Amino acid sequence: MLFIAPEEVGRGLGRRLMGYGIQHCGVERLAVNEQNPQARGFYEHMGFQVCKRTETDEQGDPYPLLYMKRSGVE
Repeated sequence: MLFIAPEEVGRGLGRRLMGYGIQHCGVERLAVNEQNPQARGFYEHMGFQVCKRTETDEQGDPYPLLYMKRSGVE
């Protein structure tokens, strides 16, 4: 998950950070809170697509997660 300070949203920082993560760290999969449609849209714009959904987060709390992978990743 990627968090950007609200006052920095829309300035391209998230795009640059994700680009770096993809290029230099091999980021191919991620999780996003389903209740954050803006984040989902951002990741879709970056080439990720939903491949799995859970009703709870990884701690078992009732926060649905969407697991996403980059297009073309198995």
